[in-house]
Amino acid sequence: MLQNIFQELFTWLMLFVILLNISQRKFPHSEKKRKATILIAVVFLIIYALVAMSAIWKLPPWLDFIYVAAGIAAIIIFRRTFWPFRLHCSKCGKRLDYNRVIGYDENLCQDCYFEAHPDEKEAEEAKAKTPEEKLNDIFINADRVEDIPWDLWEPTETCVLTYVIDGDRVLMIEKKTGLGSGYINAPGGHIELEETKTEAAIRETKEETGLTVSDLDERGVLRFQFKDGLRMLGYVFFTSKWEGELIDECEETRPFWTDIASLDYSAMWEDDRLWLPMALEGKRFSGYFIFDDKEMIDSAVDEEVEDTDDEDSGE
Repeated sequence: MLQNIFQELFTWLMLFVILLNISQRKFPHSEKKRKATILIAVVFLIIYALVAMSAIWKLPPWLDFIYVAAGIAAIIIFRRTFWPFRLHCSKCGKRLDYNRVIGYDENLCQDCYFEAHPDEKEAEEAKAKTPEEKLNDIFINADRVEDIPWDLWEPTETCVLTYVIDGDRVLMIEKKTGLGSGYINAPGGHIELEETKTEAAIRETKEETGLTVSDLDERGVLRFQFKDGLRMLGYVFFTSKWEGELIDECEETRPFWTDIASLDYSAMWEDDRLWLPMALEGKRFSGYFIFDDKEMIDSAVDEEVEDTDDEDSGE
């Protein structure tokens, strides 16, 4: 009787064991449970073989029940090896889902498992991120300018700076609020919607100094990557044409003229000392910078050389 039962169950049980073992391999730290699955199948196979031999040798049928009882007893005695499966989290008691019942030897729910394995939590979170989020992580985590794929880099904010030159003097402002408060800088600000960068430079200079500028010369482009995720693109303009009267100090800024030769770079952003002298000489440039708050982590400034065609036209 038992032989017939085992014959009917054997194929299905072996198929179930194979599929279950394959499923368990998908989950990390599931060695004990994979081993238990195989051991249970081995015990069933041994019992099946003994029952089959009993039938061949025509032994008493009651021996079949002894084989089954011995197999069950072995599983009970060595239950920690044969049955590491649990239905509830071993730490918080939360009911486990199917994947964590058959896999993960610790028998922990997802929250408790990630608490025990923070590295795997980071890996799972990374898998769930969109391509844009992964790219943003590259920008934020970069400590060197060369580590940033600048061809894929796009600003979250775009702004302008305008340096007004009057002979040996340059117009500066002391910034009192917002990003860079406490520093001195050129008049400037964000480019508004439906506004060109030149229009923004004229407007911001008027608002912060009272002067109306014209004939602007764009000399440089600045790209700032901040560790908090801010990505700022800045256009640097120069002009020596202006009219109007300089306004007094207000809540946001204090405009003032200062000699170019005595510019206080220690009161400016760290990057200014790398490109502003070049720009004051009339050179064009591109700047790339990584900042952690107000601390510059890395930088690169390239002088833009204008193309000149010295070759014959061929005519």
